[in-house]
Amino acid sequence: MIIASFCLFTVAVALWSMFKFKTHYSSTLTGFFLAGKSNSFWMVGSALLLTNLSANQFIGENESVYINNLSVIGWGVSSVVAMLLVSEFLLPIYFKHGFRTIPDFLSLRFDGQTKLVVSVLILVGYIVNLLPPVLYGGAISLATMFDVPTYFQISYWQSIWILVWTLGVIGSLYSILGGLKMISLSDMSLGIGLFFLALTIPLYAFWYLGGGDFWSGIQHVFLQKTEHLNAVGGKHDAVPFATLFTGMLLINFYYWGMEPYIAQQALSAKNLKEAQKGMTLAAGFKLLMPLLINLPGLLAIHLLPDIQPTASVFPNLIVHIFPDILIGFSLALVFGAAMTTYTAGLQSCGSLFVFNIYKPYLEHRDIVISERQLVKKGKYFELIISISAMFIAPFILFAHDGFYTYLQTVSGLFNMPIFTIMIMGILSKKVTPAMAQTGLFLYMFSYFALVFIWEIDLHYLHLFALLFIIIASTIWIGSSITQPHYKSTFQFEFTGQDRTAYWKGRHLVSVILLIAMVSIYLIFSPLGLAQ
Repeated sequence: MIIASFCLFTVAVALWSMFKFKTHYSSTLTGFFLAGKSNSFWMVGSALLLTNLSANQFIGENESVYINNLSVIGWGVSSVVAMLLVSEFLLPIYFKHGFRTIPDFLSLRFDGQTKLVVSVLILVGYIVNLLPPVLYGGAISLATMFDVPTYFQISYWQSIWILVWTLGVIGSLYSILGGLKMISLSDMSLGIGLFFLALTIPLYAFWYLGGGDFWSGIQHVFLQKTEHLNAVGGKHDAVPFATLFTGMLLINFYYWGMEPYIAQQALSAKNLKEAQKGMTLAAGFKLLMPLLINLPGLLAIHLLPDIQPTASVFPNLIVHIFPDILIGFSLALVFGAAMTTYTAGLQSCGSLFVFNIYKPYLEHRDIVISERQLVKKGKYFELIISISAMFIAPFILFAHDGFYTYLQTVSGLFNMPIFTIMIMGILSKKVTPAMAQTGLFLYMFSYFALVFIWEIDLHYLHLFALLFIIIASTIWIGSSITQPHYKSTFQFEFTGQDRTAYWKGRHLVSVILLIAMVSIYLIFSPLGLAQ
């Protein structure tokens, strides 16, 4: 029954996506990498949500709640602020200039070399810290829900290798054959399924915990072990509350506005209005995500107090409370979420390579090839990247600080240096290309030394903000000293497109979302349930 329901839902999503798919989306650069810029806000919003929601969140955040408390919801709930800022200020600029990848801005503001350096840095980051964790998280879910080691009489380590490669091969085929449009189409149906799952998990879990009495189950969770209900994290929690106003705000702003595989989903919209509505829709769903990616970890504290390894909290809970048909359905959704993020990452790698590395190389050598050939080269590159990720992924099993902590800590090595020069390029016309590139590597070296060598007693999110201030100041001062008369010819205009192109209802909805965000923190704090 588990296998049957898993296959039924997975095949249904694939068939629906293929039915709605048009072949011309895979033959041109805009069609393959940006879905022909034809997506409605429903598709943009669901694509943003599903691309963000991989097995990493199912596995990592539930593990963090299980061994710590609800402070980890800061990653999702507080991201609403950054998403609204991106919608208001960055999306209008992107659509005005017709950007295809985020490094396009760096080419306009600085030079082609800066664009190339950042593109290579992003690709390395994806190979090391995006694609392998996605495969690893999906493999853990499959291994636990299907009890793969026992069924095939193999070790847990062997099962992770097999499943990582299974997921990688399927994801590669999906991305290479269908492109971004195919991914966007499947995201809509997966989004509906995830919403259903977010409502079903607490219903079954509370009923199960209360021995058939739903209300008793609720009381059990919210009146016992209330220290786990605290979302206002302390210094040694997964996400200290103070970091929401320092590094968390910065990294979320980068992620939702500058992370290539996320921005690519927004840039696939028909126009600015659809992109803003899609981003806001995704922000609203982020406030509901604790039901799906945090509540299971909280429930497992009461139902399954001795889970090992702790990274298997989510799949173990699902197997424990759900009937077989819903286990298969849940597994299909986790599988789909993992594939969505993986394929979006591969798509972003392909677009970065084609637009920012291979195509400029051909133009420099006066070589002209068709768009169909460029798409073909992008597909080959995606295949190489995918194989590399499949070799790396199984070794994440040995991360000693927990899967999600590993994921977020390493991300700062790649994301924040790019964020720093992007922001400096936006705020100051005096920052030179040479100092921007120097700042990139200076940030990376400093972060690596302080986190992985000296291991200073400062939360890495605070370190994000501290290094941002130091490196940004260094870039600005260095530019003033080395080229005092330099002034960029590119003017970054916050007004973006004409105001008639904006979504008129964005401000009212933004206020509602911000009030809801604050309410969540009040409820899950010492002032509320976390007594």
